[in-house]
Amino acid sequence: MGVLITSQRLAKTYGTKSLFRDVSVSLHDKERLALIGPNGSGKSTLLKALAGQVSIDEGQITVRKGARIAYVAQRDDFPDGSTVRSALLDALAAAMRAGIAAHIHDDHEAELAVDLALDRHEMGDPNRLTATLSGGQRKRLAIIRELIKEPDALLLDEPTNHLDVEGVEWLEEVLQSSNTSGSFSSIIVTHDREFLETVATRIAELSRQYPQGLFEVVGNYSEFLRRKQEFLDGQARQEQALANQVREDLRWLARGAKARRTKSKSRIEASHERMSELAELRERNADLRAASIDWSATGRATRKLLVGRALTKALGGRALFTDLDIALSPGERIGLMGPNGSGKSTLIRVLMGDLQPDPPTAKALADAARAVNIPPGTPDPGTLKRADHLRVVLFSQHRTEIDPAETLATALSPHSDSVIYRDATLHINTWARMFLFSAEQLKQPVRALSGGEQARIHIARLMLEPADVLILDEPTNDLDIPSLEVLEQSLEEFPGAVVLVTHDRAMLARVCTRFIALDGKGGAGHYVDYDQWSAAHERAKDAARRPEPKAVNSRPAADATLSQTPSTSTPRKGKLTYKEQRELTDIEPAILATEAQVAELEAQLHDPAIAADHRALRDVATRLSEAQAKVAALYERWAALEKIQSGE
Repeated sequence: MGVLITSQRLAKTYGTKSLFRDVSVSLHDKERLALIGPNGSGKSTLLKALAGQVSIDEGQITVRKGARIAYVAQRDDFPDGSTVRSALLDALAAAMRAGIAAHIHDDHEAELAVDLALDRHEMGDPNRLTATLSGGQRKRLAIIRELIKEPDALLLDEPTNHLDVEGVEWLEEVLQSSNTSGSFSSIIVTHDREFLETVATRIAELSRQYPQGLFEVVGNYSEFLRRKQEFLDGQARQEQALANQVREDLRWLARGAKARRTKSKSRIEASHERMSELAELRERNADLRAASIDWSATGRATRKLLVGRALTKALGGRALFTDLDIALSPGERIGLMGPNGSGKSTLIRVLMGDLQPDPPTAKALADAARAVNIPPGTPDPGTLKRADHLRVVLFSQHRTEIDPAETLATALSPHSDSVIYRDATLHINTWARMFLFSAEQLKQPVRALSGGEQARIHIARLMLEPADVLILDEPTNDLDIPSLEVLEQSLEEFPGAVVLVTHDRAMLARVCTRFIALDGKGGAGHYVDYDQWSAAHERAKDAARRPEPKAVNSRPAADATLSQTPSTSTPRKGKLTYKEQRELTDIEPAILATEAQVAELEAQLHDPAIAADHRALRDVATRLSEAQAKVAALYERWAALEKIQSGE
């Protein structure tokens, strides 16, 4: 494979802080290189240096002659008043003027390329103002803006931060399909473990744990973890062996004056070198600490902290969720799923009490009138009931509460040089160390800190507030992997209720006890675990890709449901058999009957009595999943029979 970018012995210092030194890294054709490392280790700076965005203090970076390098920053920037389409056209025009869009020869080709990209990547209305896009939509547009330039190498800095799960899957497909065809290579700075497992062909960790500051492994994240542990174990054994040698050196050096006069000068120098090497090894082998994340709970024993019944909300004439039931009890951790713009943030505002739900629908009122055995304390349809003096703590993805110009010390403790945590008074220096900040950093402005360090400030402030319910809106953005793992453990141990919105699929699978998924069209589904949601999500994607089957004349079927799952094998061409003709005639009523069963089970999921019973909820959710799978199989079989009949 050819080398696109190569760098040797790079060093970069900001002020008195050395980010990295003696780092060498390269990018080859058809490669997806993932760059990971602790917060503040210099990953973003290294990526910018490789992209030619910042200068380096020492070392050399070489880019293959004629290679086009594209860079997507963490923060997206679009011109004021720009639309989705104009933002792409302007970017392509600028690339043409700079001579880095050789595949585009005139304005007509540029417009065609933009229209094709918008259609291929499903950006929706091209005339929407970029200022009205969600964070995930802006990130997707920023990536497309670089893709249309047809780069040889695409460098992305934390691209998954503002993408929803669907957006992350889209990016995975873009990177994997493009690398398979050999159109471009990529370097991605990310902490998304599932993304690393799925996408990376090589992983490089930037850390002071390693002799040259960088450790590289060809393979995915599982292979990286295995090889990293082998290396660290070997480095620990090396330290132990060297420590034994140094102890012998010290005993030798400690002998009497007469013996010292006869000592070899070279042996003394070698002893001192081993001592220096041991000190360096001990520093590298010291366990990398993760931030101390431990949420304060009020200790409330109330069984129902927050209950919403048949909640409905529409904004701008668009239904976000309709007749949604939600109940939060101590120990429950709900994963809130849905594409960007589906209403997750709006639902959070409703739960927080910042936004009132709409009046109940006619269906909700009718269902309530027919309901029997309603549990005591169940709220009226369209309302939300909170436990008395409920304490809810919100981690907002926007993180606007802290002035970037204020110092770290002020951000951590706005009113004094100490904090009160779990009824104990801690000095600001002690509190800062819990979140991996040094005493020297306390005088720095917040804007000088990395994204991950700023995220830890927000977590530190919220940990001072005892909570019954934690609502975490994208808390994983910018956090390094050790901090993510500590956050997961703290959420599992938190005795109150949790509502979690995150694109981190590994965290969702480990932490959440159930899921609510908004579909962006006003509907919502309940799922008992991540695997069940993921399977339903895949079926929905398959159904969206599959064309609607042609309508057929139907008559009442003697057998409304099929005794076995229909065969979905590749159909032959030719005339239908008598049995297949009967199957085709009966399949539409079977679909209608199964869809009615799906609707009935979905209604049961919204029943407050079932939502309050974990066993009943799991049983209904399982039967719903089976019914949804049967509908998908019936549609697939219908299409196959139609194909045989048409002779295609």
